Amino acid sequence: MLGLLIAIIYLSFISLGLPDSLLGSAWPVMRIEFDAPLSFAGIISVIICAGTIISSLLSDRLTKKFGTALVTATSVTMTAVALFLFSISTEFWMLIIFAIPYGLGAGGVDASLNNYVALHLKARHMSWLHCMWGVGAAISPYVMSYALTSGTGWNQGYLIIAIIQISLSALLFISLPLWKKCEKARQTQSSAATETQQPVKIKSILKTKGAIACFICFFSYCALEQTTMLWASSYMIVHIALTEETAAMFASLFFIGITVGRGINGFLTLKFKDKTLIRAGLALILAGIILIVIPASKICTIIGFVVLGLGCAPIYPSIIHMTPTLFGSDKSQAMIGVQMASAYAGSCIAPPLYGLIANHVTTEILPAFLGVFLILMLIMHELVVKSTAAATAK
Repeated sequence: MLGLLIAIIYLSFISLGLPDSLLGSAWPVMRIEFDAPLSFAGIISVIICAGTIISSLLSDRLTKKFGTALVTATSVTMTAVALFLFSISTEFWMLIIFAIPYGLGAGGVDASLNNYVALHLKARHMSWLHCMWGVGAAISPYVMSYALTSGTGWNQGYLIIAIIQISLSALLFISLPLWKKCEKARQTQSSAATETQQPVKIKSILKTKGAIACFICFFSYCALEQTTMLWASSYMIVHIALTEETAAMFASLFFIGITVGRGINGFLTLKFKDKTLIRAGLALILAGIILIVIPASKICTIIGFVVLGLGCAPIYPSIIHMTPTLFGSDKSQAMIGVQMASAYAGSCIAPPLYGLIANHVTTEILPAFLGVFLILMLIMHELVVKSTAAATAK
């Protein structure tokens, strides 16, 4: 019974990753049809990001009122409907409106499932769960590419992903009794806190020892990750003279490094603690940045981005998995909700900030820009560990 539920959770995280890379794959074609500037993709992206922040902050209240299963099923349905509406859009303003449920649905799935896995499953499942997100995010560009090359257009690409999401939402609603059975079985075996407790106020969360440092750590991680994802290709074109096609191919290795790294990290959790894996990841990120800045070395720069991806792999899932231990299971959903909001804020703010700096100063600043967030992560993680020393010693 638990094994079937775990499989459903994994499928849910594949579904979470599926829409994430659709817009980037389709926008060069979409913008021509909508007669929109290239930069207008940023408007849609910011609206989606804002929606995820709002739903993440509301996740504690919603999950404790309706339960993880119903929140997840409803959120996936919202995303599926939004994707379908994208597929039938004929004007740019329609995309802006439909981006609202798109973001709200994604944030609901992310925060609710992350907390559920952190509370009830082993650390390896958290890493593999986020690996499944990578699988979903890697699949959708191929789906969009198929739609574009087959002549059916970007609409068909969105429609295919929408159908997959609708099928999954149906499976989630059908599985609601399974979630209830697993919850009842868990309650009879343990006196641990459950999702029926009262919501924790954000004000109370912010006053929790180590919480602010944890949120800054999340902000810094996603700032580094998303900036690298967006700008690695441009950096390699300018500084090691790769062609656009070759740079795009090698830039994807950073993303592959994260996905493969999380798969490997799942096995490493059997031997090492979360905080050890986070520190190892930070060390790998530093090694990657050093490789990137080696002057006039194409191979070192390319390898550097791969190492950077491998270093990023354990950080996000490991911090989430530590949350119930560090801050208490009664506060974990609220904590993870604010963590997700902090992460999305980093994703939303840092990439355009680097673009602004690069435009007015130089693109060479990328390694230093990433280095600032690495230092912030390192300091904040150690502050979290120190301030919650009694919990981490367990």
